[in-house]
Amino acid sequence: MLNGTRLREVRKNKGLTQTQLGDLIGVGKSAICCYEKETRNPTLEAVIEMIHVFGVSADYLLGSDYLIKTKEMTEYVQMTREEIIFIEEIKKNKMVYEILMQDPKRGAELVKKWLN
Repeated sequence: MLNGTRLREVRKNKGLTQTQLGDLIGVGKSAICCYEKETRNPTLEAVIEMIHVFGVSADYLLGSDYLIKTKEMTEYVQMTREEIIFIEEIKKNKMVYEILMQDPKRGAELVKKWLN
């Protein structure tokens, strides 16, 4: 699924309206609106056109800055740049990081309790 927030961001950074982008990649304004709301997936051809229009990678438009796979994992996991930054911030507090890493479910519950 295309990351609608990122699509909207790069479209606005290029100064394009939804109609203008649609004209450039051969779809209507309503299709661009659906892509940005993530209620419809673009065709591969439309994604390729967007890559050329915006000068970004498909990974960026799909919202996966990093693909991670370890021995324990059976599939690839997508992580955004924002998720990586979040993890790096948690690592700065050794006690919090150790609690979360020892028992991630318990750590998530503690965070939930604290937020409520």
